[in-house]
Amino acid sequence: MKRTPQYVATLGMMSILFSCQITKTTYQTDYQPQELFRSNQGIDTTSSATIPWRTFFRDEYLQGLIEEGLTNNLDVKMSLTRIEAARANLSQSKASFFPDLTVEGTMQRARMSYPQSFGFFKYATLHEVEASTTWELDVWGKLASAKRSAYYKFLKTEVAQQAIQTQLIAQISQYYYQLLVLDRQIDIVECTLENRAQDVHAMKQLKASTIVTEADVVQSEVNYLEAQIALPAIQKQRQEIENALSVLLGRIPGEIKRGVLEIQSIPNQISVGVAAELLQNRPDVQMEELALAAYFEDIQVVKRSFYPNLMLTASFGYSSYLWKDWFTPTGLFAQLTGGLLQPIFNKRQNKTRLALTKATYQEQLYRFQQSVLQAGKEVSNALYAYQIAEEQRALRQVQVEKLALAVDYTKKLMLYNRTTTYTDVLTSEQAYLYAALEMATNEGEKWQAIIQLYRSLGGGWKE
Repeated sequence: MKRTPQYVATLGMMSILFSCQITKTTYQTDYQPQELFRSNQGIDTTSSATIPWRTFFRDEYLQGLIEEGLTNNLDVKMSLTRIEAARANLSQSKASFFPDLTVEGTMQRARMSYPQSFGFFKYATLHEVEASTTWELDVWGKLASAKRSAYYKFLKTEVAQQAIQTQLIAQISQYYYQLLVLDRQIDIVECTLENRAQDVHAMKQLKASTIVTEADVVQSEVNYLEAQIALPAIQKQRQEIENALSVLLGRIPGEIKRGVLEIQSIPNQISVGVAAELLQNRPDVQMEELALAAYFEDIQVVKRSFYPNLMLTASFGYSSYLWKDWFTPTGLFAQLTGGLLQPIFNKRQNKTRLALTKATYQEQLYRFQQSVLQAGKEVSNALYAYQIAEEQRALRQVQVEKLALAVDYTKKLMLYNRTTTYTDVLTSEQAYLYAALEMATNEGEKWQAIIQLYRSLGGGWKE
């Protein structure tokens, strides 16, 4: 019997060592693809996503709009509130390691029966003040796993805010360059209106000289009206995009100050980096991985529920029927209790919780893998779209130059060659207008692809 304390100490050490052995604190995704995207471009180890958005987007007007959006956008504000909620949960999980303390004061007045009072008094008033504390010892690491789960969930909310910022910057930039494209198209149509108004005036003079017919004059007027009809449709689209951009900025719909498309400068180098950097830079991929880590810790918490809970409870205070005996040794009481709670049969609740948590973890693993594949697809699509838009813009530039010559030549031929009519001029002018508008569209598509590539690589959340 004298060696009992040694046995208890040995048993305690074995319990601690065993708890350390069963506490698994790491998880494995088992998913590290080497190539995530298709690219004809040489893989650069430095991704464009590492470039801060202030450096990537050089337009001062656009930088101001992005700053305004990051400050006033309602989605960003909501994400910040979710971060605060997750931080509160994390603080609570940390506090679970400490004992709780409660204080209770009671006063009880009772009428005593004759045997209880021994015939001396009929009424008794009990005054009592008690302080009690309970402490759950984290022998098996359940509380530690719960704290790590809360920590991963907190990190997920922070990364979610980065994802919202990345998406917001991309949306603001896309709307901005759509406005620049529409401004350019409106300039083209207005310039076309001026030229066609001059054509109408010239055709009337040529008819007076019997060089052209009345039909040619009418055709020139119809050509002018066609350009007039095209202008309001573009202006309507521009106002709708201004309103949509205003909502993103958290302001009342109105006019957006901006630059011009012709002076926009493309980043010096567009590079995609390697697959590992994509996984590190994409906030949405990080969110899925952090959720996976949190579910893993949830599994550890459920597993620890199969082991006994070790509780220590202590209480002390003063209790007396008379005020004069308060805070005296006669009224003092104290109690210390150690408890061990081991679940035996609980209607299969723990087993069901474990099965459900494991299934949720496996589902999240698949969701993480899917997010990685989705990221690779988006990079591939954006990179190819950028390459195609660049090729189309170069070809369209040549086409516009050729059509400008065709319009000039056709007008001159109409004056000196009777076989050339204003219908030929009309055809060449319509082709030129279409090509000029499409060239502006191709320029916008190139910028849209650049923005999408920057976002799909995870760019935008670094200052």
